[in-house]
Amino acid sequence: MKKSVKLFLAVAMILTFGMFTSFASSAEETVKAGFIFLHDENSTYDLNFINAAKEACEKMGIEAVMKTGIPEGQECYEAACELADAGCNFVFADSFGHEDYMIEAAREFPDVQFCHATGTKAHTEELDNFHNAFASIYEGRYLAGIAAGLKLNEMIANGEITEDQAKMGYIGAYTYAEVISGYTSFFLGARSVCPSVTMEVTFTGSWYDETAEKEGANKLIEDGCVLISQHADSMGAPTACETAGVPNVSYNGSTASACPNTFIVSSRINWEPYFEYAMGCVASGEAIAADWTGDISTGSVVLTEFGSAIAEGTEEAVAAASEELVAGNLHVFDTATFTVEGEKLESYMADVDTDPEYEKDHEVIVDGYFNESGEGLRSAPYFDLQIDGITLLDTAF
Repeated sequence: MKKSVKLFLAVAMILTFGMFTSFASSAEETVKAGFIFLHDENSTYDLNFINAAKEACEKMGIEAVMKTGIPEGQECYEAACELADAGCNFVFADSFGHEDYMIEAAREFPDVQFCHATGTKAHTEELDNFHNAFASIYEGRYLAGIAAGLKLNEMIANGEITEDQAKMGYIGAYTYAEVISGYTSFFLGARSVCPSVTMEVTFTGSWYDETAEKEGANKLIEDGCVLISQHADSMGAPTACETAGVPNVSYNGSTASACPNTFIVSSRINWEPYFEYAMGCVASGEAIAADWTGDISTGSVVLTEFGSAIAEGTEEAVAAASEELVAGNLHVFDTATFTVEGEKLESYMADVDTDPEYEKDHEVIVDGYFNESGEGLRSAPYFDLQIDGITLLDTAF
């Protein structure tokens, strides 16, 4: 990474650290944190949250109670109530389907602050003690896509594939906006450096299903995909790629040790800044934002180390794009870079205020780009467009 980017991020993190260390002594005395995780450490998704929670609580001297393997059902409500009854005044849940049960618990325990990742309802529920958080991970996926596109260029230059064989595969869990936003930003990053790239997407219908994810990767490889990425939480796809010798971009953590020959890079949300922010608010008695969105500058969107499989010049290209994103000169969903059914978008109404009918309620094309996770809207993604160049193999989920 270029020195200027490193310096920018280092200064941001120093300022962040300084702000939150002022809360440490009071937090230790006034905050007890409870965490609800969908799976356990075997899920790359949940492990990312677990590590961040441990790091934040250790830094702030806060007692933490963690519950793992909590399904997206009534069990979440029960777990949240148990944590509140145990004296936790900050309770966090990490999965989209936990949201309604966290809201139910928030209504029952008005003196406890309930926070939820990836949710959509805090800004419309308007509860003082229920909050959503996310990060602009689409920017991280875009950067990872640049690394993927440069790898494709290398394969073309080496005669391993032709330009029209530059087809990527992607394993998604569900057809949610969060997943659509992720695979689209990854594709756009790749296409920004490899114009001939196309992509196929398959879905598993589960956030964590190692067998289905491995089968999905193998199906994509058999269909001619020469590079694979994912938005699912197991090692199924990366291990399939390592076995087949197909380059892989993973998610939520490095797979370099398990896949030394095929790992390129991984993007992830670093949740530690949010935990420190939210628990600091509880300690100081300040209000937590209904919707909080982290980004590269807050240290919330990060890439892992690069693997040995990257193409020459990858680190420099990714660093340059990162600088442009931070400066606001580059927008992932610039409408000049994609079409929908052959047409450029001039206007689009998105479903931001989620309701049972999924009514489109907000104009989101602003200054020539799709304003994902826009300020004053909501933190969770709402990009749900199917752009040209991406083929969905199934949409049952």
